[in-house]
Amino acid sequence: MSMFCYQCQETAMNKGCTIRGVCGKTPETAKLQDLLIYTAKSVASYCSLLDGKYEVPKEAYVWVVNSLFMTITNANFDDDAIIKEIEKGQSCRETLESKAKELGIQVPDKYLQNLKFTGKENMIAFAENVGVLRTENEDIRSLRELVTYGLKGMSAYVEHASNLGKEDMEVYKFMAKALADLDDESFGLDGLVALTMEVGKHGVTAMALLDGANTGTYGNPEATKVNIGVRNNPGILISGHDLRDLEQLLEQTKGTGVDIYTHSEMLPANSYPAFKKYDNLVGNYGGSWWHQTKEFISFNGPVLFTSNCLVPPRGSAADYLDRIYTTNSAGMHGCEHILKDAEGKKDFSKIIEHAKKCASPVEIENGAIDGGFAHNQILAVADTVVEAIKGGAIKKFVVMAGCDARMQDRKYYTEFAEKLPKDTVILTAGCAKYRYNKLNLGEIGGIPRVLDAGQCNDSYSLALVAMKLQEVFGLDDINDLPIVYNIAWYEQKACLVLLALLHLGVKNIHLGPTLPAFLSPAVTNVLVENFGIAGITSVEEDMKIFGIE
Repeated sequence: MSMFCYQCQETAMNKGCTIRGVCGKTPETAKLQDLLIYTAKSVASYCSLLDGKYEVPKEAYVWVVNSLFMTITNANFDDDAIIKEIEKGQSCRETLESKAKELGIQVPDKYLQNLKFTGKENMIAFAENVGVLRTENEDIRSLRELVTYGLKGMSAYVEHASNLGKEDMEVYKFMAKALADLDDESFGLDGLVALTMEVGKHGVTAMALLDGANTGTYGNPEATKVNIGVRNNPGILISGHDLRDLEQLLEQTKGTGVDIYTHSEMLPANSYPAFKKYDNLVGNYGGSWWHQTKEFISFNGPVLFTSNCLVPPRGSAADYLDRIYTTNSAGMHGCEHILKDAEGKKDFSKIIEHAKKCASPVEIENGAIDGGFAHNQILAVADTVVEAIKGGAIKKFVVMAGCDARMQDRKYYTEFAEKLPKDTVILTAGCAKYRYNKLNLGEIGGIPRVLDAGQCNDSYSLALVAMKLQEVFGLDDINDLPIVYNIAWYEQKACLVLLALLHLGVKNIHLGPTLPAFLSPAVTNVLVENFGIAGITSVEEDMKIFGIE
């Protein structure tokens, strides 16, 4: 076995990637990511050990967050960048270790005192012993990985909020303590289950933090018809999730003759008031992240990745590799990486000049799709929604948030949306919506039957809407609402969203197209018995289960 990874939904045979990642990462990259997580646990352990005894520099917590983010599926494929991050972590750990000894604090052996790796080969050799399978007990391993993946998802939201100047030290400290506790042998199954629920609790805080950062900076999203056609100017395609990067790119391309298009998870940006003032923001190009190997070719211009959802191109698709630029935690060998300065500003002049030399995008579709139905917009029409429910025009809401991916069985979600009765409304967020957001599903009383709350982190919006409806109808239990959950998942941010929903008391969530490979049978049973978690079957059978007629 040259590697082992099972953190995403597409993992080989729903068991684990052992030769090469389905995502495209090599065994070497996988092992370096394992070592980066191992190093992050060491730094986090020192942060937790010193908390209350010494003012741990915020930079140490930020490093832990960034390291977690770099290991999210489809985020970083650049071995050199990962090695540099490991080296930063080693330096950080040594500084904290010295401070602990200076203060006379007893440092347990597990904190990796005086442990240092030099050179890629030595790092990979050591990483052989620190991967997922180091934990022999299947159930302990399952819970440890569930917590780890939840923390990885949290790191994404925390980093995006930080880029907009919003931080919460309590969240930073929780993440560090959770990582520090993960390999503690005194944490049995009950302790790990409790820690898992704590991840969900702080996940709600992290998503609220990012929601406040986004809306506080750019305004509340508005109901918007997002253009999916093109213009004749050269363009830059921006993908990922970071709105601060989009803002800086729009500012720097004003008056240059270069247009900006969003891709995949950046689609919701078109609905923020602050971005509508830019004439050079044309609309959205293409579909979800996995279509990029075709869509980037027809786009013709450079592409900026602001976070994960990056796919290493192969074969003829590799022709566009020189047009890929990355920033933040994203990275791929051979691509230009753009750093920020001390004030958080980025110079996009190189990608802008590159765009000017490229042909304009080839139009692959035209028209518009609905967006902008985050919590503020939905609550603005709450009276209409409530009356539609009371009058029977809306019988059921179906939450179909989450992720999209390549496998053929995801056609299930398109078919499910198509076969829903016309008195049902889909609530969505994340790139799962690309399975049905371009279908002509119509409206109910002027309300689109697909209400798109935004990016994956905006699943928080859907929870707020549910809690508001619970209040309006005077219900004691959020699960008594006419809302069912049929969620597609792919990577670790979806894991955090799931844990956040469980913390909020939501039950009977159906996950697909498969249940996570990292859930052992015993852990799955805990989720089934306590929360009603289930998989999917056929469209017809699931409609019956959901009580949809």
